[in-house]
Amino acid sequence: MKTSYFLTLSFIMALSLFSKAQDAPTSTSIYDIEINDINGNPIELSNFKGKKILFVNVASKCGFTPQYKELELLHELYKNQLVVIGLPCNQFGQQEPGSNEEIVEFCSSTFGVEFLMTDKIEVKGANQHPLYAWLTKKELNGKKNSTVKWNFQKYLIDEQGELIDFYYSITKPMSDKILQHLSDL
Repeated sequence: MKTSYFLTLSFIMALSLFSKAQDAPTSTSIYDIEINDINGNPIELSNFKGKKILFVNVASKCGFTPQYKELELLHELYKNQLVVIGLPCNQFGQQEPGSNEEIVEFCSSTFGVEFLMTDKIEVKGANQHPLYAWLTKKELNGKKNSTVKWNFQKYLIDEQGELIDFYYSITKPMSDKILQHLSDL
């Protein structure tokens, strides 16, 4: 009787551990994440395999908004090897209140932005976009945890879709901290 009890208990414990292992988050490919461009069209991140990607949460009414100029320069200088993606977000000081159309108009007329822009998203909180869950959670990106502190925080991804690092808003797009990863381009 005791043997049967212990076998049953052992089986239940093993099943429980297996179930928890199945539920545990695992790192996933950034290329599998779905996101739309600012016009509502799907962006296939897998199209950027073989290039570095710089993700930047952007806002039109922020003290860091002039970084659009350097982001566009970075896009122009490295467009064959680097994809710059701006992700409008209104979570920090309500500094991106406009519609997608207003954002496009502001960015193109003020800074001549031609790099890829996405739909307005949330980068933190309960409605955090899956892309930012990947960027900020080690269990998904396989490298490190982070928290998006403000507009114009940057995340650099390598040619194989691996997180290189992130940079707070004060790090300018043409900073050596970022360019050192592009020097081999």
